Amino acid sequence: MSTGVLQDPMGQSPENKVPYRDMGLITIGHALTHWYPSTFFMLLPLIGQELGLNYSQIGFIMTCQYAAGAISNVPGGMLVDIWGKKGQLMALSLFWVGFPYFLMGFTSTYWMLLVCAMLVGMGNNLWHPTAIPLLGKMFPERKGLALSLHGMGGNMGDALAPLAVGALLSVFSWHQIVILNVVPGTIMSMLILYFLGTLNFVSKGKKESPAPSVTDLGEVKGRQQSFQSYLSGLKLLVQTPGLFMLILSSSFRSMTQATLLTFLPLYLAKEMQYNVFWVGAVMAILQVAGFIAAPIAGHLSDKLGRRTLLMSCFAVSGVVLLLMTFAGGSTLFVVLIALLGFFLYAARPVMQAWLLESAPSNMGGTSIGLMFGMQSAAQALAPIIGGVVADGYGLMAAFYFLAATILLANLMVFFIPAPKLQ
Repeated sequence: MSTGVLQDPMGQSPENKVPYRDMGLITIGHALTHWYPSTFFMLLPLIGQELGLNYSQIGFIMTCQYAAGAISNVPGGMLVDIWGKKGQLMALSLFWVGFPYFLMGFTSTYWMLLVCAMLVGMGNNLWHPTAIPLLGKMFPERKGLALSLHGMGGNMGDALAPLAVGALLSVFSWHQIVILNVVPGTIMSMLILYFLGTLNFVSKGKKESPAPSVTDLGEVKGRQQSFQSYLSGLKLLVQTPGLFMLILSSSFRSMTQATLLTFLPLYLAKEMQYNVFWVGAVMAILQVAGFIAAPIAGHLSDKLGRRTLLMSCFAVSGVVLLLMTFAGGSTLFVVLIALLGFFLYAARPVMQAWLLESAPSNMGGTSIGLMFGMQSAAQALAPIIGGVVADGYGLMAAFYFLAATILLANLMVFFIPAPKLQ
């Protein structure tokens, strides 16, 4: 089992096999946390038809899931920083995501569906405050690359789930699929618990001061930090210059992503007259582009700096979204979708790495929890705003709204004080 004592993880020593193996387990686990929601998106029309739900009731299911995630992110981050047993928490998170879907297979009532969706939101959002700071400590000099590989796992889950569910639906009912779907998550959570369940970090890959400061507490041999040291770290966290602007920027980027995933399939189906297969293919192109972009952006941000990469990605994304409003209905529109996926998803691991570098080292879970909590809130609001815009001015107008949100994300990055955060 892993000892959690990591020395120079990017070097050539034999101990490297442990962190790379652990990163592989965490990346696959992240893929499954995306696999389950992507599976549910494909099954929602069938569930709604069987239960006689209208569009508002179906939409409210996802609102409950996002809202539960937004509320649980910050407490989840606090639990991660205080408890410190990241392997155990990741195993719990993965099981917590899969098991409510298992329960859905036995339900025939709308209120139970809402309860299960809220449980999924809570479990899913415990993963990121746990896994992202852990990877940041495994690879302190290559955070951007490590987190981009973690992000690739999420893209992989998002891309493969619709294809798998489409094939399974030819043989099984949706009830059977959600029941069977609990198996991979359960197996993966057991593997994570076995290999990472006792993982704690002794910081040896960097110079340490003779007397650790509050930002070092929780990384030294005591493993778990006291509540008093946590409160001291929390005070430093809220005083970090530019932290709120960085989190706000990530929230606007999430608004762009959530609105795009909501209205792009509608535009492809209604305006471009694509059938279900081609809508799915185009959405897969979006995810594949993000899959390719993640390691490139992570590596470049480690070399060139987070600010430069983010502002470049956001600027190009805004231009592409504006071009899409002129290319609607043409083949060029699909090409621009791939380009948008590349730059939009490239920004995600860069922002996470920047946040970890900005926050006190014993507050990684709380800082990531704050980021994902605000992102979840933004994701809950964005489709509603986009729908109002589309109803009032046409479906293509939603893409102008997307361009505005990514422009705001870029402005937030511009105003972050660079000397303190880079």
